[in-house]
Amino acid sequence: MYLKNSHIYEYGVDPASDSAPARVVRMVGRNRRVLDVGAGAGSISKLLREVGNCRVTGLEINKEAIEKLSAYCERVYEADLNDNSWPELLQEEAPFDVLVAADVLEHVYDPQAVLKAMASLAAEAGRIVVSLPHIAHNAVIATLLDEDFEYRDWGLLDRTHIRFFGMRNIQKLFSAAGLQIIEAQFVTLSPEETEFSEKWQKLSEKIKEVLRKNRFGQVYQVVVKAAVATKKAETVDLMSLSVGTCNGKINKNRKVNLAERLRVHLQKKFLH
Repeated sequence: MYLKNSHIYEYGVDPASDSAPARVVRMVGRNRRVLDVGAGAGSISKLLREVGNCRVTGLEINKEAIEKLSAYCERVYEADLNDNSWPELLQEEAPFDVLVAADVLEHVYDPQAVLKAMASLAAEAGRIVVSLPHIAHNAVIATLLDEDFEYRDWGLLDRTHIRFFGMRNIQKLFSAAGLQIIEAQFVTLSPEETEFSEKWQKLSEKIKEVLRKNRFGQVYQVVVKAAVATKKAETVDLMSLSVGTCNGKINKNRKVNLAERLRVHLQKKFLH
């Protein structure tokens, strides 16, 4: 999707759900001119166009994905995000109202460079919307305690992930890129609801009790909206947020079974 020979993720998205892709679409808003960076086969681009009435330009590296992505975008550019020259392809297209990187930055060598490049293509009042996996989830801690940090085909330890982020790392990433977070939302899953439920079950009750005190231990993904840093806007401090409320907006953590909560992941189709 973002690196050569990596997987393409194609999945269905319920725009009314609390999944990360649905939150990304809602953060973008309606009637925007959007650059979907690392757009894959177009699962989010499709919703941006059909639900948000947005004009979408797509950026993707995989030729097979580009064929599908083209159906949802005004234009699609083939680009490798690890090549720092990729913004040159968009000079005639820029500026954009919103630039999206949905579960992308964990796949690239230099996430900060990609964020800076995205900011350079944004309009004066433009926004950057990004979703990232949260590595400090209690279920991942359970895998470490079991001495079994095993990569998988999807989820927090997707085998194509080469960068990992805790809450402080996400904050510093945006700050270092000259961006300030103006809105944040958390996608939560209990350890039992994740792909690592077996690892969690192996822990003693005493260890589980300690980990349950981890304030961000159920945060599976973080979705943020950022703007070019100015003194006028107040930066959202991720570490100061409660899991239930983000930037004054309630994060509805509905009780749903595992199959439904992970539907986005289970609907992935892998193309090579």
